[in-house]
Amino acid sequence: MKKAILIAAVLTALPSVVQAQSSSADEINRRLIQSRAVEAAIWGIPAVNTDLMRQEMLTKTPGEVGQVIYWGRPLDWRNHTLTPNPDALYFMVFFNTKDGPVVLDLPPGDSNGSFNGNIVTVWQMPLEDAGLLGIDKGAGGKFLILPPGYTGAKPDGYIALQSDTFGGYMLFRANFKSHADADVQAAIAYGKRMKVYPLAQAANPPATMFTDVKDADFNSTIRYDASFFENLNRIVQEEPWIARDRAMIDSLRSLGIEKGKPFKPDDGMNALLTSAAKEAGTWLEAKYDAGLPPFFTATSRWSYPAYPEVIKAYADGFGDPNAYPLDGRGVGYSYAYIGVKRLGAGQFYAISIRDKDGDAFDGGKTYRLNVPPNVPIEQYWSITAYDRQTHTLIKNMPRASRSSQIPELQKNVDGSIDVWIGPEAPAGKEANWLPTDPTRKFELMARFYAPKREFFEKKWILPDVEKAAGK
Repeated sequence: MKKAILIAAVLTALPSVVQAQSSSADEINRRLIQSRAVEAAIWGIPAVNTDLMRQEMLTKTPGEVGQVIYWGRPLDWRNHTLTPNPDALYFMVFFNTKDGPVVLDLPPGDSNGSFNGNIVTVWQMPLEDAGLLGIDKGAGGKFLILPPGYTGAKPDGYIALQSDTFGGYMLFRANFKSHADADVQAAIAYGKRMKVYPLAQAANPPATMFTDVKDADFNSTIRYDASFFENLNRIVQEEPWIARDRAMIDSLRSLGIEKGKPFKPDDGMNALLTSAAKEAGTWLEAKYDAGLPPFFTATSRWSYPAYPEVIKAYADGFGDPNAYPLDGRGVGYSYAYIGVKRLGAGQFYAISIRDKDGDAFDGGKTYRLNVPPNVPIEQYWSITAYDRQTHTLIKNMPRASRSSQIPELQKNVDGSIDVWIGPEAPAGKEANWLPTDPTRKFELMARFYAPKREFFEKKWILPDVEKAAGK
C-alpha cells in the first residue's frame, strides 16, 4: 500500500519536475545563444565595419563597387567614418573579384603629387601598403587583386596580391602641401590619375568613374543593435569561409545565419541580438577605456593605435599558428578602420584618451599640447580630435585638426608648437586652436607620416596633454 502511495506521489510530481527541467534547459539555451551572439559581434566587427562603409556608398552616393569615391575637400564632421584623417584627400575603392582579378593602377609619386595607400580584404586584413613608403616605394604600379583559390596566370608587370575574400577595398590618401584650395585641387587631380578595371579588360581599360561624396551623409559608425547581424549575414553569404574561422559556422547557425539560407530572425531573436550587440559594445568600450599600451614612455598617455599582438598578426597575415587576437582586433575596429601591413614604414598613429593627470578629456575644458621641435618625420604630423563616444570627427566644429601643413601655426622661441584644445581659442592663439564641443568628451590621435628611425628609438617624445592653467 505504501509503495503504491509513493508511486502515485512520484507520478503526481513528475510533470512539475519535467517542466522545471524544460524551463532550465530553455534558459541555458537562451544564455548560450546570447553568449554566441556577443562572441560573433566581437569576431565579426572588422567585416561589419567594411560592410557599413560599402552600404553607405551604395545607398547614400552614386558610387558603385569597382568605381572610386572621394571627398573633394579635407574631411570635416559631415564624414562619420571612424577616426579618419582630415589632413589628406581621401579616395576609396571597393572591389569584388568574383568575376576575376581586379587591377588597381596607381600613379607614381612625382612633382605633381604623392599618396599613402592601403589595400585590404573584406576583413580588413592588409594585402599590401602602397605609395611613397609602400611596397612600390612611391613608384606606383599595377596592383593585381587575385580572388580566393586563383590558379590562373599572373601576368608580368603586376604586383599580384592573393586575397582570401572576393571583396575588399583600398584607402588612397592623396597628400597635399596645405589646406589651401589650390593645393587641395592639385591633390584631387593627382588622385584621379589612378585607374580601376578588371584584368580581363587590361588591353583596353574602361574609363574609371570618380564620384565626389564630400556632401554625402556618410555614416559608418558601428551600430550595436540587431542590424549589426544583418551586415554580418551579408558577409557570410557573399564570402568564402576562411579556414581559421570555420569554428564560427555552428555558432552563427544557432543565430539564424547560415550560408545559402535566408536570415529571418523573429521578434524574440531580434531582441536577443540587440541585447547581445549592446553587450558586445559595452565590453569593447570597457577594453578601450582601460587603455592601450603606452608608446613614448612607460607612463605616456599616448598609446599604440592597436594592441601589439594585433599589429604583429596583420604584419604576418595571422601566420602564427598559436595566436589569433580576436578580442584585440575587435577593439581596434570599434574605433577605427583600415589595416596597415607595415605600421611605421609609411605612417604611425598614437592615441590619447586621458590627460597627463589621468583624467578623461572634457570638451568643456581647455588643454595644451606642446609639440617639441624637429619632429623626426619626412612628411607631416597632425593632431586630430574625435568624439569620445562615436569615434568620429566632432560635429559642427569649424576644423578637426592642426598639422605641420598649416603654415600659419605659431611657433615658440625654441621651435616647439603649442596646440590649444578646448571650446574656445585662447586670446591670440586662434591659428593653433583645435576646437571641442563643451557638452561632449573627446579623444585625440597623433599622426606621423614617414617617421624616421629616431622616432621609434624614442629620441623624440610627444609630451602628454596638460590642462591649461586657469582653465
